[in-house]
Amino acid sequence: MQQNLLENPSAFLRLNTKLLLKFSLVLAFLIYSSSLTYGQQRPLLTEDVDIIEPGSIRTQIGVELLQKQKFSVSGLEGDLSRIGVIGFTFGLSPNVQFEVEGTLQNYLSIDRMGPSKIPLQLAPGALSTNDVGDFTLATKIKIRNETERLPAIGFRFGVQLPNTNQAKGLGLNTTNFFASVLVGKKFFDKRLNVFGNLGLAILPAPLEIFSQNDVTTYGVAGIYKVNPRLNLVGEVSGRFSSRKAQLGTEDISEARFGVQLMAAGLRFDLAGTKGLTKFSPRSGIIFGLTKDIKSFTPAQ
Repeated sequence: MQQNLLENPSAFLRLNTKLLLKFSLVLAFLIYSSSLTYGQQRPLLTEDVDIIEPGSIRTQIGVELLQKQKFSVSGLEGDLSRIGVIGFTFGLSPNVQFEVEGTLQNYLSIDRMGPSKIPLQLAPGALSTNDVGDFTLATKIKIRNETERLPAIGFRFGVQLPNTNQAKGLGLNTTNFFASVLVGKKFFDKRLNVFGNLGLAILPAPLEIFSQNDVTTYGVAGIYKVNPRLNLVGEVSGRFSSRKAQLGTEDISEARFGVQLMAAGLRFDLAGTKGLTKFSPRSGIIFGLTKDIKSFTPAQ
């Protein structure tokens, strides 16, 4: 059996030299780009209500190393490395932004191959599989600003594209729609930012014709400003399905806790994650960086 990616990083580097080189070039580009605005929520999944500055492009990139990830439809289980978790956010106006996010490559070190409900392009006893991740297009609108007593309110909607090949065992090749209401409030002289999401996702059933599952999405998060360079972050987020028997649309939930560190003109982040449901990763480590680039003049 192939050694665990987390236990043998040197083997991972040898197998993926070209990919890591490209990743390093992207990091170098970000380091030498222009100024950073400290605002949004990476490494959290819950969406803040705030909008980035109009005319700015927020660039985010990271890596996620997840243990014991299970895939209900393909029957695969193992340690998942998400390399190049990228995001681009465009500030279009004081209350509207457009977002593109996804993963350049998912690598699964296979520990177990259970019964698959779909045909797979994997040899019997395969030790690993990889593929590009699904990408998401979304728009976020800030409906009202926070007041002394009432929270800020926003709305976010979008679509997740079917970029992943289901035959690789890592995706479902379905197009998913989602929408959610965003709420946020700052406390303690704006040192603590608490925000939450509640919404709906429409997920086609990958194993049933003309069927879908409407699941509830949720998230509660907080960012505490310890000092101008250090933030503590945490959240619980996921989705809830009332149709438990429908594979591919089951409950998913996880908790994330970590830090954001501002240094060298960038915002670095590091967090740990703990899965709270059967098909969430058992645990994992997440790290990455964020930078805002003032690059265009929005239309009036």
